[in-house]
Amino acid sequence: MPQLEPNASVRSIKGIGPTAEKALQKQGIFTVRDLLFRFPRAYEPRGNVILLKDGTNGQKAAFKLTVQTVPRQVKTRNGMLLLSFRAADESGSVEVVFFNRKFIASQFEIGHTYRFWGALHRKGGRWQISSPDFEEVKEGVVLADYVPVYALGENISRTMMMKWTTEALACASSLEDILPEDVRVKHKLPTVSTAIKEIHRPQNEQSLKNALRRATFDELFCMALGISLSKNAHQSFRVPSMAYADPTPLLETLPYELTGAQKRAVNDIYRDMTKKEADGKCPPMRRILIGDVGSGKTVCAAIAAFLTVSNGKQCALMVPTEILATQHYKDFLPLFEGLGYKVKLLTGSTTLAQKREIYRSLSQKEDRTDIVIGTHALLSDKVVFDDLGLIITDEQHRFGVLQRARLKERNEESHLLVMSATPIPRSLALVLYGDLSLSRIDEMPKGRQRVDTFAVGENYRQRLLSFMDKQVKEGGQVYVVCPSVEAKATEDEDIENEVDLRDLFFKTKESAPPLKDATTYAKHLKESVFPHLRIALLHGKMKQAEKDATMAEFAAGNIDILVSTTVIEVGVNVPNATLMVVENAERFGLSQLHQLRGRVGRGLKKSYCILLSDSKGETAKARLSVMANCYDGYEIAEKDLLLRGPGDFFTFSESAVRQSGGFSPTLANLCAESGLLQEAFEAAGELAKLDPNLSAPEHAALARQVHTLFSINESTVS
Repeated sequence: MPQLEPNASVRSIKGIGPTAEKALQKQGIFTVRDLLFRFPRAYEPRGNVILLKDGTNGQKAAFKLTVQTVPRQVKTRNGMLLLSFRAADESGSVEVVFFNRKFIASQFEIGHTYRFWGALHRKGGRWQISSPDFEEVKEGVVLADYVPVYALGENISRTMMMKWTTEALACASSLEDILPEDVRVKHKLPTVSTAIKEIHRPQNEQSLKNALRRATFDELFCMALGISLSKNAHQSFRVPSMAYADPTPLLETLPYELTGAQKRAVNDIYRDMTKKEADGKCPPMRRILIGDVGSGKTVCAAIAAFLTVSNGKQCALMVPTEILATQHYKDFLPLFEGLGYKVKLLTGSTTLAQKREIYRSLSQKEDRTDIVIGTHALLSDKVVFDDLGLIITDEQHRFGVLQRARLKERNEESHLLVMSATPIPRSLALVLYGDLSLSRIDEMPKGRQRVDTFAVGENYRQRLLSFMDKQVKEGGQVYVVCPSVEAKATEDEDIENEVDLRDLFFKTKESAPPLKDATTYAKHLKESVFPHLRIALLHGKMKQAEKDATMAEFAAGNIDILVSTTVIEVGVNVPNATLMVVENAERFGLSQLHQLRGRVGRGLKKSYCILLSDSKGETAKARLSVMANCYDGYEIAEKDLLLRGPGDFFTFSESAVRQSGGFSPTLANLCAESGLLQEAFEAAGELAKLDPNLSAPEHAALARQVHTLFSINESTVS
């Protein structure tokens, strides 16, 4: 039989036929290597064996039990085949039950000991373990402390994944190690083959930690190198400098003065775009503007657009949703029309005739559109600019790397301004935006009210419902945010009594209250609590047109209570919204909660944010206490990093990871505790100095990995 190769199709693995191959391909697994780099989502801590007397009803755990009775098979009334026997440890006995497992009886013998993994339940006054996993305890055979749990797709069982990964591990030693050997040795990291084997079949907790440390290092190392390549490419490119344009005509149309932070950001933008070197040119601006919701980023972007059009060039503003595009259009139109500039809106719902007119007016010199605001429609090949000078993207984490780069690569001589409402710790800015200069708006506009925030438990439910009703009666509107769309949990969500990857580094695993889902709760409020109010549902599984229509109705005041998932985190400005209620608040990151809170308090009415959680965990309590007492986005982000790790701030698209077959970016959650962030970036910086383009033969594999991870060529990595 030929030896398995990492780049071979998954069909090369014994047991994978056409149906299984298609199921794996839906998960982005095409080769043996892809399968090896699709890591477990969690681990069952089977090494933590407990006695029966220490177990509680419903608890899933590991028990080491000796078979006491001969396995007996009977058919139940509904035709199921039931196998049962008694097994015991030193503290007591339990009935072990299996259903429809015809040939399993022969695997158990009286007097033999097995390690069972399953849930202990009280049935009719007796303890029972139903359909557990099991392994025989044999002298000289070491059972793994941690057993992997894989994310399973359609038509893929856990047994299949265990079998396939075991087969694939036979070629782990053939994997190409992208990490330079001197870097690996210096940072005391295992080889890639050792890491892969340990991640899929860990011997103990320490070996698993070491393997995950290597995986995390590789991920951060490649990210850092990609950023370096991007910086090198863009710094070597030159564009004509713009002439200074006094923004006073635009500023005079505003009903307020800029804050100090806004002025600093505008100065940064002007300096980048008007900088003139000896040849009259400069590197194109690549700047990110970060500030809380409502801090005034859009005005800064408008001033950047003013500088651009004043120099006879065009500006494109791309946003993730149609309703947000419409909001920006309504903001820009009065500012620029009075100054004699043409502003157009281009979205998916723009009529064909209107699109044709916009396409024409963007590409011609006479009667040209100066500013176009739109969604992904701006990425159409039909959108051709006469002279695009500035690209602005709002809420950049909603766009994949490819989407942002696509518009930029077709308009090389344009500047780039990225806006984000996610305040991030300074220590992570290097990771996320290392190829972009950073401006922070850390000051809120005058008159912006503070949203009173309270963390409460389920015992406040009735008072909260009365408060919601009161807010609506007084003319306000209410957001209710739930962590899930529907009641049915997926296997990926149901990880109780399992060890998540992050829990090996962050001891934050705490018993979590049941999830509140938006669909069920919206129906409950509508039918049983507030039948007299206008209640609507909004979630990510809805079509974009439906989502936009619902948000438009809410913004227009035609909906009293909007029950939603976090899709409203980046939403329209609704000054009439006065109350934000977050269910299962312990399930959200602090920065995410801060953004949700920013959806209210945007008008003249007093506003509130209520964080509901019945979690008894100390970490959850500490996090919600931060939210109730802190209103500075950057301080919150720093505390979020300390309490949860940096995972909430990493935004690589899953598709890029699947294409690369690389380490999962969720592993970056681990980098704060293990101290790898600084190590990986320093190591990447040293290598980038020695080989700026990764052109040395010994770095060929690393160069391929970096470019594949970023999915685009060297000139457009961003």
